[in-house]
Amino acid sequence: MEAHSRQEDKNMRLKWGVSTVKHVTSVLAGMYGLFLFFELHMLWVLLLSALCYLVLLLSRHSSSRGLFLSVVILIYLLIGELHLIDMVTWHKIRGSQMVVAMKAISLAFDLDRGAVGTLPSPAEFLGYVLFVGTVVFGPWISFSSYKNAIEGRKLVGSHLLKSQICLLVSTCIAPYLFTLFIPVQGNTVTQKWLHAYETAVSFHFSNYFVGHLSEGTSMLAGAGFTEEKDNIRWDMSVVKPLSVEMPRSMVMVVTSWNIPMSRWLKTYVFKNTVKLGTFPAILVTYTASALLHGLSFHLGAVLLSLGFITYVEHVLRKRLASIFSACILSRPCTSDCSHQHKKEYWVMLLNVVFSFLAIFHLTYLGSMFDPGDDEQEVEEGYAAIHTIQRWSELNWASHWVVFACWVFYRLIQ
Repeated sequence: MEAHSRQEDKNMRLKWGVSTVKHVTSVLAGMYGLFLFFELHMLWVLLLSALCYLVLLLSRHSSSRGLFLSVVILIYLLIGELHLIDMVTWHKIRGSQMVVAMKAISLAFDLDRGAVGTLPSPAEFLGYVLFVGTVVFGPWISFSSYKNAIEGRKLVGSHLLKSQICLLVSTCIAPYLFTLFIPVQGNTVTQKWLHAYETAVSFHFSNYFVGHLSEGTSMLAGAGFTEEKDNIRWDMSVVKPLSVEMPRSMVMVVTSWNIPMSRWLKTYVFKNTVKLGTFPAILVTYTASALLHGLSFHLGAVLLSLGFITYVEHVLRKRLASIFSACILSRPCTSDCSHQHKKEYWVMLLNVVFSFLAIFHLTYLGSMFDPGDDEQEVEEGYAAIHTIQRWSELNWASHWVVFACWVFYRLIQ
C-alpha cells in the first residue's frame, strides 16, 4: 500500500514537471515571437505581464481581483498613451498589450467567480498571456483553452490562405474599386461617398487579414478546438466577413468584427455592468473597448458612435417587431419565435432596408481610416482634426440618421 502511494506521488511529480516544461516552453516561444516582431520593445509587453501577475499575487485573498486588476491595467495603458513611451513604438505593440490585458483581466474575473480554482503558478500565467499562438496577432482565448492547447493535440494549418486573399483585397483591389474594377461616375457628393466606401472596405479587409491570420497561428499552436468524445473539432473563429459586408444589422457587425473580443466584452464588462441599465452598460462596454485600443480620438469616436448606433438600432427594431409582430429584430429570430409574420415580402424588404442602413453607417465610420499622404500620422495615430474633417465632408450624415431614428423610436414608444 505504501509502495503504491509512493508510486502515485512519483507519477504526480512527473506529470507536474512535464506540465511545467510545457508552460516554460510556451513562455519562451512567446517571447521569441515578440522579439521577431518588436525586438527589444517587447520588454513593455513583458513588463505588463509581470505587473499583472504581481497584482494577482498581492490580491490573492480578495474577491474583487478582476476590478482591481482592470484599474491597474488602465493606469498602465494611460501612462503609455500619455507619450511617456515613444508613440510609434507604443502603436506597434498596442495589439499585444491589449491581448495580454484581456487575458489577465478575464483570468482575474474567473478567479473571482470560481471558474478557475486557484491562482496559476508564474509559469502557467506567463505561458498563458504569452502563448505564442495569440500573443502577436491575438485573439483572446480563455485560460481553459490555453490549458487544452498545451496538452499536445494535433496541430492544423488553415485560414492562412484566406488571410492572404484579404490582404490582396485590402491593398490591391479595394482602393481602386470604383476607378478600375467598377468605374462609376457621379457628382461631387457621390464621389465622396464612393471614396468613403473604398476606404471602409480596404480597412475591413485589413482587419479580416489579421483575423484570419490569428485564426491560423492560434490553431497551429494547438488552440481553438472542442473535444466531443473521441472527435476533435477545430472551431476557432475570429471574424465573419460576410456578416460585416452584407450585414443584417450593426449589432451583427459588431459581434462578427472580432468574435473573441466581442465575447470577452460581453462576459467580463457588459454582464458586470448591466445592473446599471442596458444603455449605461453598453456605454461602459464600448468605453472599455476604446480604452483597450488606446487613447486614440478616432477609435474612441468610432467605438462610442457604434455604441449609440447599435443601441438605437436594437430598441427601434425591437419596438417595430412588437408593433408588426414581424421577424425584424437586430438578430435573426429562432424558428419557434412568437412573431406572426416571418418570411413575407414586406418583412424581408424591411430587413433589407436595415441592411443597407448598416452599410451606410459602416461606410461613414470607415471613411476616417484613409491614410492620406501622411505616413507619420498613420504610425502615430490619427489626430482629432482628421476624424472631424472626414465626417464633416460627409455632413455628419450617420450621426443625423441615428438621431432621427432615436426620435422616431421615442414617438412610437
